[in-house]
Amino acid sequence: MNTTPLPVRALVLAALALPMAAPWQAAQAARPLVTDDARIVDPQSCQLEAWLRFHRDGTERWALPGCNVTGNFELTFGGAVQSYGDGTALTDIQLQGKTVLKPVQANGYGVALVFGGVNHPKAEDRKALGTAYAYVPLTVSFADDHYLLHTNLGISRDREARETRMTWGIATEAVLNQRLTAIAESFGENRGNPWYQLGLRIWLVPNRVQLDATYGSRLGNQAADRFVSVGLRLLSPPFLR
Repeated sequence: MNTTPLPVRALVLAALALPMAAPWQAAQAARPLVTDDARIVDPQSCQLEAWLRFHRDGTERWALPGCNVTGNFELTFGGAVQSYGDGTALTDIQLQGKTVLKPVQANGYGVALVFGGVNHPKAEDRKALGTAYAYVPLTVSFADDHYLLHTNLGISRDREARETRMTWGIATEAVLNQRLTAIAESFGENRGNPWYQLGLRIWLVPNRVQLDATYGSRLGNQAADRFVSVGLRLLSPPFLR
């Protein structure tokens, strides 16, 4: 029996159905999706993805700037500060590299490779790289890029727990009009219940300034794990010459 809440199923179906009738600007995967796409920021350009994530245990403040200096390698370095009941602490530091193996084509597909690590300075062992990971994003384009399907498959190594896990994600993007895009996704590991989130993304300045908002939770534990996020994405013109 399908245990996914009815509103979740309805929004996912809407995200799948809407783009086939929407002849507008193509969607671009990015924040707020956890599932990655097979694209990188334009050559000699940078971006900043920043967001707030509100959940039961506190508030996370993320900032992840990234640049593509070489033309086919995007380097991202940033982290998160989280507010707890007893104060605020730097909880995550992330370093990631990404390269495109096959560029995404309209009505075709693209493939990329991502690898990186996340350290947790609040943990007792601050010298250890908390989690190392690698995954392969696949993006499939439909209706001239107005509908995109993204899948991720990879592995992560938790050095503190000494565990290696399979990671996965699947996401859809649907262009609703020239500025507005709907997103729906599910992601998780080979153990435990998966997560989902649904949201909207809007261009304030086309191809330069973008806002987003999502609602999400974990299947099987809706109330305890639910969260809301709001984010900002800034894209620069080429300047690293």
